[in-house]
Amino acid sequence: MKKVGCLEKCFVILALTFFSGAIGVQISLGVALIPSSIQTIIRYSIFLISFIIIYLHRKKYLRIVYSDRLFWVFTVIVFMSFLWSEIPTETLKDNRDVLYMTAFGLYFAARFSLKEQVKLIANTFFIGALLSTIYALAIPSIGIHGLDHPGAWKGIYDYKNTFGSMMVIGSLAFLFLPISTSVDRLYKWIGISFLFVMILLCTSKSSLVIYFLTISILAFYRKFRWRGKISVVFLDIGIMFLSCVGTLVISQWVTLLTGLGKDPTLTGRTILWNSALLKLLSKPILGFGRSAFWSTQLSYGHEVGAAVGAGFVAPHAHNGFLDVALDVGFVGAVIFLIIYFRAFFRALKLAYATKKPEAMFPMAFIIFLAMNNMTESYMLRLANVYWVLFITTNFSLFKRDT
Repeated sequence: MKKVGCLEKCFVILALTFFSGAIGVQISLGVALIPSSIQTIIRYSIFLISFIIIYLHRKKYLRIVYSDRLFWVFTVIVFMSFLWSEIPTETLKDNRDVLYMTAFGLYFAARFSLKEQVKLIANTFFIGALLSTIYALAIPSIGIHGLDHPGAWKGIYDYKNTFGSMMVIGSLAFLFLPISTSVDRLYKWIGISFLFVMILLCTSKSSLVIYFLTISILAFYRKFRWRGKISVVFLDIGIMFLSCVGTLVISQWVTLLTGLGKDPTLTGRTILWNSALLKLLSKPILGFGRSAFWSTQLSYGHEVGAAVGAGFVAPHAHNGFLDVALDVGFVGAVIFLIIYFRAFFRALKLAYATKKPEAMFPMAFIIFLAMNNMTESYMLRLANVYWVLFITTNFSLFKRDT
């Protein structure tokens, strides 16, 4: 496969920016920053360019495609979920996003080395941070929240929590950015510092907590990583340590959350989860079809939202794992968890086997993905950069073994 050029790298940055939701952000209700016609052109262009490049290099791509058949089983279940959806036309229409994300994620994984991927991800969110700063300072009506979250930055994204999670991904990429020159080192530390300031300015407590927890876990792993059989012992100690911390957090969650300024029900999330799970029991095997459960055309969102408060209509479950189960049932959820944990152990193995900084990024992202989906729905919902990067990470890990 030929070395990629500057134009192709610009295409990747544009695509990642599109999947991050920055291009589709609305200035006001029904008024987008970029016209919907331009967004449509970008969306189809990303899919077509990715598909064309995959086709041109199909022999090499096929090896990667065949490397993870279970992922394709899950993807087929998600895409075919319109067959058992109560609103099949809408579900099928929304499932086009699955094609776009899969095509680009596969292209990104196969076309670029892990080192190049980390650089492009870092560059994407550095540009996002720069543009967010410009909008926040020059056009605060777009870049800063109003009365809903006074003073909180959202930049070029739709919401402060989205902005915060994007900056966390960017920070992780900068943290493991390969360095070959003094300029690279300077850029790395500027990026880490700049994106951390953005995390503070968006005032997203969840992003800040995830940022420090992820870095702490990775720092622990790097400190006690060992090249030898003794590594198994350290790994077990690390897992046991994290399990203890997790148990402590869960047992003291009311106190901890109250200390963070949150109410003990996670702003009604636990009530929402319980109600949604009860609904899921009516269709436990294959679920309701992708995005169907929360559609305004059906009553489920109203019924579940009513458990939280009168008149409240929930847009999603505020938990990515629960939303996967609602979309494709326990069958799809179990398959996804197998794929997820398999990717985690592959990432762990890669991080253990080499001292290259970029080798830590897959594990960092997979840990981040789990944390970020505990109180928000950042998995399969809509067309999003999280699922794109999970596809990329998963196949990049397989690519190293093919």
